[in-house]
Amino acid sequence: MTKDRPIDLAALDAHWRAANYLSAGQIYLMSNPLLTEPLAPEHIKPRLLGHWGTSPGLNLVHTHLNRLIKDRELDAVCIWGPGHGGPAVLANSWLDGSYSQVYPDVGRDAAGMAELFRQFSFPGGVPSHVAPETPGSIHEGGELGYSLAHAYGAAFDNPGLLVTCVIGDGEAETGPLAASWHANKFLDPVHDGAVLPILHLNGYKIANPTVLSRIPEAELDSLLTGYGYEPLHVTGSDPDKVHHSMARAMDHALERIAECKRSKGRPRWPMIVLRTPKGWTGPAEVDGLPVEGTWRAHQVPLANVRENPEHLRQLEAWLRSYRPDELFDAEGRPADQVLACVPRGELRLGANPHANGGLLTRALPVPPLEHFAVPVDKPGATLHEPTRVLGGLLAQVMADSAEHRNFRVVGPDETESNRLGALFEVTGKAWQAEVLKTDEHLSSDGRVMEILSEHVCQGWLEGYNLTGRHGLFSCYEAFVHIVDSMVNQHIKWLKTARQLPWRAPVPSLNYLLTSHVWRQDHNGFSHQDPGFVDHVLNKSPDVVRVYLPPDANTLLSVADHVLRSRDYVNVIVAGKQPCFDWLTLEEARAHCARGAGIWEWAGTEDGTREPDVVLACAGDVPTQEVLAAAALLRSHLPDLAVRVVNIVDLAKLLPHEEHPHGMADLEYDALFTRDQPVIFAYHGYPWLIHRLAYRRAGHANLHVRGYKESGTTTTPFDMVVRNDLDRYRLVMDVIDRVPGLATRAASIRQTMADSRTRHHAWIREHGTDLPEIADWTWTG
Repeated sequence: MTKDRPIDLAALDAHWRAANYLSAGQIYLMSNPLLTEPLAPEHIKPRLLGHWGTSPGLNLVHTHLNRLIKDRELDAVCIWGPGHGGPAVLANSWLDGSYSQVYPDVGRDAAGMAELFRQFSFPGGVPSHVAPETPGSIHEGGELGYSLAHAYGAAFDNPGLLVTCVIGDGEAETGPLAASWHANKFLDPVHDGAVLPILHLNGYKIANPTVLSRIPEAELDSLLTGYGYEPLHVTGSDPDKVHHSMARAMDHALERIAECKRSKGRPRWPMIVLRTPKGWTGPAEVDGLPVEGTWRAHQVPLANVRENPEHLRQLEAWLRSYRPDELFDAEGRPADQVLACVPRGELRLGANPHANGGLLTRALPVPPLEHFAVPVDKPGATLHEPTRVLGGLLAQVMADSAEHRNFRVVGPDETESNRLGALFEVTGKAWQAEVLKTDEHLSSDGRVMEILSEHVCQGWLEGYNLTGRHGLFSCYEAFVHIVDSMVNQHIKWLKTARQLPWRAPVPSLNYLLTSHVWRQDHNGFSHQDPGFVDHVLNKSPDVVRVYLPPDANTLLSVADHVLRSRDYVNVIVAGKQPCFDWLTLEEARAHCARGAGIWEWAGTEDGTREPDVVLACAGDVPTQEVLAAAALLRSHLPDLAVRVVNIVDLAKLLPHEEHPHGMADLEYDALFTRDQPVIFAYHGYPWLIHRLAYRRAGHANLHVRGYKESGTTTTPFDMVVRNDLDRYRLVMDVIDRVPGLATRAASIRQTMADSRTRHHAWIREHGTDLPEIADWTWTG
């Protein structure tokens, strides 16, 4: 008994044994789920897949969370970090009835139990890890290292929510997890929920011991205390003693959390260190080798059950050791004692609406863009910093969402650098640690999140989005690659969740990539990499969207769209340096709605024939270079019919059969022609454009210029020259590819080449770009 709270240890143990039985059954059994007849080879799955080792520990946590939730009527979710703990979480959601609620064909009876067992890691069934198909989950079980960041993201702006996070000791060795411990310095006790980390030390990964399980307990405590936590230890293998110890630790943790929520200043939040054997309650020894408490328990402890009679005997003894006849009635329904500690309704971990965040999503109050748009009397006459203009919009969104606190901006120490400083006029940067007089914008309840870990930023925003709130991740373009694997998993999550009718759409994960490759001339080669777009466009076309707005008003239009969207990963690439204003807000909206279109004012077509050449562009700097090239062609080759096409939505280049935004062939051919040369200036790696358009009839006529890994610390224009994206090179490409021009315009080509040579000499002498480049404006 803990203070003032009786504990029904027998009920806890019954629930735990039932969950362990169901977990093992999912790995092994195709039929005979209640062992009503002797176990035979035909009852066993032909392929044994799954992970037993972590399941008993996860079942213990789930069992004890059930008691806390029911006794205290807690609003709680749990993030299950250990990789393939799927059997445990599925078992518990079946026990609490939430699984049958969303999958009525898997009832809470013998037939439903048989189906639960059969579908696990089976063709047409469910994965072996916690996944979107798992009720109560917002975390992909294969995402080792991200659980704690997800947990904190779920807790931000959720003041009544308890987010428990089970961290596997293998997972605890990852860099993202190590950085995530610091998230407690950003958790506001007043406006945010609480996070209860449970570090589960079962000693082993797949084949090796884990670091944190082998260091002395005093050293581990020093580490966790240094992170700012109060560790509570639960250790053992005797179920009765562990149940009692776990219940006491859980109650103490909840009492400490209540104190932390009332504290002034940064509290020391509790956490639990749970030490139990790997594969606890499973076979102690197999074929003369120890299994329980070793790495051999990681996956399938008994591997040859169909072929090996001794393994079959051991499996039956193992399953019967849980005494299933006490846990389930003759119809396979859980006994009353098993369910005595299970909460009801939305309090169940498998049914909590925070784990199906679209059910709780409020529309984001995006104000009218007219309040922020820049005036454009004629194209190219004025310049603005696009992201600074966007900052005004984001600040208003932040202000208007203050009542419901459902919008955050995250980034690795770059909000001000990325020209989004207007946000600090309405909110501060979340911060719970020491504040000095020289600091600026730090606030205990701020909703801008900055930590110099892209992994943690991503994890925070994923957890925030998946629990129904909105946000934006602002990052230097070159360094967003750090989260490549995280965005992979999130895209896969969204793709799968879209196919589940019971999962409600959640706010999109929105990236703003700025400080991009073409304006990292001052930081140099290390800061120049536009390849995240390539990575994202390899993923599910149902989920991913990539936008390259060429100016401030198009950025506003794109931002308006993505902030309102659901179930997407949106990538926006936009500059923070002064950029020409090309389109009015009305024109920008129409252009963004099309995704790609002709800028008639920029070309020299007269509408009587096909253009001689198409100059295409995607990205702000490529757009400027294309328009400068168009101006040169207008001056030097006035009879040449030039079409200028700008692309905002890269997916438009794909066939519509491959992506919902893709163009039909007739539409593509009308825009780019079937047989005229197309010179395409692209923001990133040029081969991406070829990959997107390779099936088009005019692909042989497509010539793409883009970044080709020629970077250094230099002048802005030298970056485009080095990569053959400059206006002079584009004019030379036109002359080289339009039939008849190579001879007729040879002197013009020579002038363009000479300009490039003069540029090289000039920057080495003066350190700045040529005056005709630095002072260029559109005069078309």
